[in-house]
Amino acid sequence: MLDSASARFASFDLLATLVAVVDRLGQVLFSNAALEDTLGISRRMIVGSAFAETFTEPSQLQNALEGAFENEFAAMRYDTWLKRSGYDPLPVHVIVTRTEGTGEIVVEMVPQEQQTRQDREERLAEQAQTNKELIRNLAHEIKNPLGGIRGAAQLLEMELQSPDLSEYTQVIIHEADRLQSLVDRLLAPHRRPHTVGDVNVHEVCERVRSLIVAEFPKGLRVVRDYDTSIPDFRGDREHMIQTVLNIAHNAAHALVDRIAAGDAELTFRTRVTRQITFGKQRYRLALELHVIDNGPGVPDSIKDRIFYPLVSGREGGSGLGLTLAQTFVQQHHGTIEVDSVPGRTDFKILIPLP
Repeated sequence: MLDSASARFASFDLLATLVAVVDRLGQVLFSNAALEDTLGISRRMIVGSAFAETFTEPSQLQNALEGAFENEFAAMRYDTWLKRSGYDPLPVHVIVTRTEGTGEIVVEMVPQEQQTRQDREERLAEQAQTNKELIRNLAHEIKNPLGGIRGAAQLLEMELQSPDLSEYTQVIIHEADRLQSLVDRLLAPHRRPHTVGDVNVHEVCERVRSLIVAEFPKGLRVVRDYDTSIPDFRGDREHMIQTVLNIAHNAAHALVDRIAAGDAELTFRTRVTRQITFGKQRYRLALELHVIDNGPGVPDSIKDRIFYPLVSGREGGSGLGLTLAQTFVQQHHGTIEVDSVPGRTDFKILIPLP
């Protein structure tokens, strides 16, 4: 049977962040499962111990606890190192909060790597929203005069006496059409409605696989590494196909040298991840879709800007594929990120599951 503290704080076991509840003297009343796993010692040994001794600099927590009990702040944050049995100390961001009524202190510890990832996701989300507004406004500003330029070129062509001069008007018309096509692609995500239905991620991957294999029939091995137990999710099937296709298509083009050598490899991997936070929300379950290639990697010069519009790592690329992919993933309340080194590039898509 659970004791009083274990029963009251049992919900903290659902969190992936590290949580301890301490009393006025700094003794641990409760430790969640994540903290137990990280410290490498049992919960029974943690409860009742002086929690400040768990850190490389105990005085920081002691001062924070004193301030909390004196009501000097609602919550205090600082960075420190957490000792671990058999491992190097872990850098963590500590949040100290006093509970109402009971006066107990909740000490939450977020590993710095996780905190950095959350900050990066937030920054990318803000940048994506800015990009979306910029693209839409810029596209509309280009679209309006573009039609006038093309129409004027057509009228001028009708008035020309010399057929030789029509070559120049044709250049104007052709370039206007090319720019119109680019503008249409920029506006594509804002035009088509978001059609929601049940989406099977493996049907999406198989559709993309068939398209990639048809375009690159030789020299490219496509690996399917699926967790077939993953349930359907609510989303736009066509948008998801376009998202995965844009990523896989970029990967295939990056593999041209390896395709010529016959050792190119593209992997579609699906997994379920649990108790994960992204987009400022925590999800019990999420789809983790990886598109991995063994190409040269993303150039260092564009790594930080790879999802920006009109940024491309290959000659002749429009620089819109990954921008659209990011937009479509965000429409599904998900996130997309990339980890790239020479010989391995991994695009990871996270989508909440029901």
